[in-house]
Amino acid sequence: MNIPVILIEMLIFSILFTVMCFKTSGKNNTVQIHNYPPEIQEEYFKTHERVPTEPLSKRVVLTKGIAILIFAAALVVMALLAGAQDFLQGFLFAFGMMAWIGAYDTFFIDWVLFANMKRFRLEGTEHMDKAYHQKWFHLKGMLFPGIVFALLPSALVGVLVSIIK
Repeated sequence: MNIPVILIEMLIFSILFTVMCFKTSGKNNTVQIHNYPPEIQEEYFKTHERVPTEPLSKRVVLTKGIAILIFAAALVVMALLAGAQDFLQGFLFAFGMMAWIGAYDTFFIDWVLFANMKRFRLEGTEHMDKAYHQKWFHLKGMLFPGIVFALLPSALVGVLVSIIK
């Protein structure tokens, strides 16, 4: 595996992930509302139409399913560019990238940007500073179900790399 390529891919993956977060969060954008703390969701739904946010609701499963497919497609290309040759290398590469993006999401996007940028505030929840600064909420989400979520695209990448190679 080519370490310089992996480092460049980590940077590019972070940039693309950040753009995706900016495009799917804030104001009245409810694409990722299931990732917001419950207090924020409840306050938002007092004045806006409620959408399903339960982990196994059709809407959340569909959103997560699409994300898995998008991540897997990108990670297959990235794994091949980095030199993955078999299932294990593809799986470990993808899982490492998912762990990286999970840590980046938690420690930078959630703890720094989400907590401090008004751009991520849902309409009607702008006053909820304490709720937006819940570090433990985001850390728990990264650990579980985040780690389990990372296994799905990683396994898919491993399978696809082994088929392609």
